[in-house]
Amino acid sequence: MTSLLTIKDLHAEVEGKEILKGISLEVMPGEIHAVMGPNGSGKSTLVNTLMGHPKYKVTKGSALFQGKDILNLEPEDRAKLGLFLAFQYPKEIAGVSLRSFLFAAYNSQMQSRDSEYKKMSPIKFKKLLEENMKDLHADPNLSERPVNQGFSGGEKKKAEVLQLKLLKPALALLDETDSGLDIDALKIVADGINSLRSPDFSSIIVTHYARILSYIMPDKIHVMVNGEIVESGGSELAGRLEEGGYKKYDVKEAVSIDLHAE
Repeated sequence: MTSLLTIKDLHAEVEGKEILKGISLEVMPGEIHAVMGPNGSGKSTLVNTLMGHPKYKVTKGSALFQGKDILNLEPEDRAKLGLFLAFQYPKEIAGVSLRSFLFAAYNSQMQSRDSEYKKMSPIKFKKLLEENMKDLHADPNLSERPVNQGFSGGEKKKAEVLQLKLLKPALALLDETDSGLDIDALKIVADGINSLRSPDFSSIIVTHYARILSYIMPDKIHVMVNGEIVESGGSELAGRLEEGGYKKYDVKEAVSIDLHAE
């Protein structure tokens, strides 16, 4: 079977500071991977680099997605290939309703996958949207509000998973999707992600804690410390980390750069 994503010796820096120091990782179709590690270890840098955030500069290495080198592609072209990033801190978009945003995104993605695709009507899309929102126990009125404006933490994460369910990317990069969620919201978000599991859907889940992995069973877990993957294993690794933390890896103070305000 051909790999979906192959990363080899990936190095990246932010504002002249090296954050990723030789990441190698392979994701096969249908696999769920979790990347765990302490604050500042480079987990978010990895997924942002893969998605093409302009602040992250690749200095060495390669990343092949769907057999194509994506490191020189614009973010929108990576998205058209089937790459999706769920943000740790979802952005607000004033003046644009969630329904309008998703309607445009859905038709754009479907068109990029099939040149014969005919744009879905607003009425049919509204029905599709409401069905998916019901699955996530989300208030239908949420779709009429500006994207993420005034949303609670749980509502923002549900909106991200709603995008996932509608767009059905080949590979979803989930950057701390579990942060700020109470146990009920966590279960709903996890159920939404689990509902997508299939040979056509893969994911890399970035998280500090093992709790979300109690609901989404990963195929592989990778521990990242100071910009490097220091251990990989199966789902049992999450339990060991929950018990012992990251002390065994001799964690040093890592570089942490806040780009969320930009």
